Amino acid sequence: MSPSQGHGVAETIHLTEQDFDKRLMAAQGLVMVDFWAEWCGPCRAIAPVLEELAEASEGRVTLMKVNVDENPDLAGRYGIRSIPTILFFKQGAIVDRVVGVAPKALLHDIVNARA
Repeated sequence: MSPSQGHGVAETIHLTEQDFDKRLMAAQGLVMVDFWAEWCGPCRAIAPVLEELAEASEGRVTLMKVNVDENPDLAGRYGIRSIPTILFFKQGAIVDRVVGVAPKALLHDIVNARA
């Protein structure tokens, strides 16, 4: 079985300006929205940590990603000036925000407090 198969593997949802609101409102529990770009080294560094947290949450946390180069209006709407920026949503409202590569322990604490 490859690492992408099996139980506990959380799906990462890639959002666009067209489906952002609908998918965000449809999500249950805590949603981590990772604002990133292909060329961003720190974004690539934090991505596996976010995926791991979503998988470990056993369905309490959904990971969604927004490519800021492809969706500049979403980045503008949420005041994203630096990437990576992770916004934590609950019931469509922002409940936390982390800018830059945060320690895994900090992200874990936010997930545990909010999920």
